[in-house]
Amino acid sequence: MIKLNFKFLDLSFKSFHQCIHVRTMHFHFANSSQSKIDSNRVLNGLSKSGRINEARKLFDKMPERDEFTWNTLIAAYATSGKLTEAIQLFKETPIKSSVTWNLLISGYCLHGMETEAFDLFSRMQFEGQRPNQYTMGTILRLCSTLGLLQRGKQVHGNVIKTQFESNDYVVTGLVDMYAKCNCILEAEYLFIMMPNKRNHVMWTAMVAGYSQNGEAFKAIECYRDMVVEGVASNQFTFPSVLTACAMVQARNFGAQVHSFIVRSGFEANVFVQSALIDMYAKCRDLDSALIVLENMEVDDVVSWNSMLVGCVRQGCEEEALSLFRKMHARDMKLGNFTYPSVLNCFASTKDMNNAMSVHCLIIKTGFEASKLVNNALVDMYAKQGNMDCAFQVFNHMPNKDVVSWTSLVTGCARNNHHEEALKLFCDMRLAGIHPDHVVLASALSACAELTVLELGQQVHANFVKSGLQSSTSVDNSLVTMYAKCGCIDDASRVFDYMQIRDAVTWTALIVGYARNGKGKDSVRFYDQMIASGTKPDYITFIGLLFACSHAGLLERGRLYFASMEKEYGIKPGPEHYACMIDLLGRSGKLVEAEMLLNEMDVEPDATVWKAILAACRVQGNLELGERAAKNLFELESKNAVPYIMLSNMYSAAGKWEDAARIRRTMKWKGISKEPGCSWIEVNSRVHTFMSEDRGHSRTTEIYSKIDEIMVLIKEAGYEPDISFALHNMDKEGKELGLAYHSEKLAVAFGLLSLPRGAPIRIFKNLRVCGDCHTAMKYISKVFHRHIILRDSNCFHHLKEGQCSCGDYW
Repeated sequence: MIKLNFKFLDLSFKSFHQCIHVRTMHFHFANSSQSKIDSNRVLNGLSKSGRINEARKLFDKMPERDEFTWNTLIAAYATSGKLTEAIQLFKETPIKSSVTWNLLISGYCLHGMETEAFDLFSRMQFEGQRPNQYTMGTILRLCSTLGLLQRGKQVHGNVIKTQFESNDYVVTGLVDMYAKCNCILEAEYLFIMMPNKRNHVMWTAMVAGYSQNGEAFKAIECYRDMVVEGVASNQFTFPSVLTACAMVQARNFGAQVHSFIVRSGFEANVFVQSALIDMYAKCRDLDSALIVLENMEVDDVVSWNSMLVGCVRQGCEEEALSLFRKMHARDMKLGNFTYPSVLNCFASTKDMNNAMSVHCLIIKTGFEASKLVNNALVDMYAKQGNMDCAFQVFNHMPNKDVVSWTSLVTGCARNNHHEEALKLFCDMRLAGIHPDHVVLASALSACAELTVLELGQQVHANFVKSGLQSSTSVDNSLVTMYAKCGCIDDASRVFDYMQIRDAVTWTALIVGYARNGKGKDSVRFYDQMIASGTKPDYITFIGLLFACSHAGLLERGRLYFASMEKEYGIKPGPEHYACMIDLLGRSGKLVEAEMLLNEMDVEPDATVWKAILAACRVQGNLELGERAAKNLFELESKNAVPYIMLSNMYSAAGKWEDAARIRRTMKWKGISKEPGCSWIEVNSRVHTFMSEDRGHSRTTEIYSKIDEIMVLIKEAGYEPDISFALHNMDKEGKELGLAYHSEKLAVAFGLLSLPRGAPIRIFKNLRVCGDCHTAMKYISKVFHRHIILRDSNCFHHLKEGQCSCGDYW
């Protein structure tokens, strides 16, 4: 009989059941793990495809969730901008790894939420979670995008503390951050300190940094080193180096980069093609740019815009308009960059009809509220001289920036609406808009044309207080403004403080000294200009010859006139001939002046004939004067000046019937002389006077002062020059008429109203007559006053009986 060991069987049975239980548990665990992997895979797919609601439903049904599950949904919410849901999940997740923190920080960074991103970054470290290289890279990208230099420096300090300063991923982020925050030296230092860990991303960041900071040559050199090192370039590297080539017109190097692009297989990349078109266009190689454009497989509006701008910059308006028509025909998306470029074409071509058509298209396509487009419209209409349309666009703009105001102010100044320009400038300041260099230069130009010194000084003070950096255009306008307002010493002081001087600067001062009767100083500054290596231009010689004419520098004038074409290749124009004829006439060489007139290479214009007529009046050559006047009657049929001058010449010669005939001709043709008027500014108020004017509130005092002046200057030796009396009357009547000329009334008012010793500034719309000029000299001597009289010809600085003009009457 067999005895069974029940104890053994019992143990075996238990072991069997235990084994079965373990195997069952393992089976369930394996199935559960596989199910979770599958669920995570589906969850990840739904999240990446943007189906977040479906992903959330799956997430809620999952019986088990691991770190990947939580992080996947947090990432989906954060990327899509649903940060409230992302935060809620972040709070609920049982495991917060560095990946989890990074996902939420990345979400904040992606959507530009600076404060929240940095708060979470700080909290991460406070809770003992050490940031990794990806955390640092993410937060540095935010600093780069938003230009957060101080925040970036704080992160840099954290990088050093956490010993990531040798990590190529983090250093690349630092290089990019410093470069985009305009700290290119710091970026360069970090780049140099990583000689053996520079990957293509770091090289690209450095090339882009140089390019973005205007260091074109360094960008090109860096790219060349990158190629030598054998580092591969990509679609981000090429546009940066091509932009640098465009900056410095390095067309040949750009073409070499183009060849490298083709070899690298990036010639079909839209971003690279667009950069190539921009480079060729800015390097004035429109043919190559057009070839790249035509080979593009897609119509990229950025590339077409670059081509359009290139055509406009080179003055190829017709080609630009043709491109615009093609863009419109292809239904390309015209926008904020296309319209301003094509509008710039119309500013040059003066094609108002097509300009109006494009304006209509702008309204149809919904861009009538675009600030960029409206600014371009204002500028275009202003440059075409259509100020009514420019004001209409400007007044309908909902938001105006400094460009809007500048376009209109500049347009008014350019179209001789100087008072309106200054009014707009004042309105601009009241609106709280801070002026830029362009609008300041325009305002100063308007002040110069109106000779409003006090307002010009206020604009100058505004410029100084604004903190704007020195600008050659503003400085040139200041020199011109002070010179045209008769303050040549102030103009010279501005000139002395200028760090950069161009031909315009030197010309402004040369012309300024000439107009203020200091011709010898003009010649001195011209010599300094040549010594500085600055080449004179067409305008420079007008000022120089004008200076020689008024200073009586005959030989110098001849020398400069001969040097124009011989030394500088500048062909003399009518203005230069007019200055030379004036110089010869003032020197008593009217025969030589007539010879020069007959030898002119260009057709004499009104300026030349006016110079001849003025010389004939002084020298008493009635025959040549008649010839000059008759030519002026044809060239400027409605201008009264030649009629008046010829009539005065007849009167001076005693030919009263001929003088009367000229007057009758004027009346028959409906030609009226512009009334002579003079004005003076006292206590910020302008007082205007006409000849024999009795409309001023202090008329009695003024005429009483005139009588006093006449007595005193006659005692000092003044004798009225009745040849300047225009009416046929007796001597006493002529003298009385001369005494009440507008400039004499103005100076009398100045003597009554201005403090003793203060300069008297008078402005006249016409040329001051010879008798008034002589009287002013005596007044300056008798009353010991500095009289500054600006007429239509030049400034007369009268002191102690002397005038700066050279007394040519």
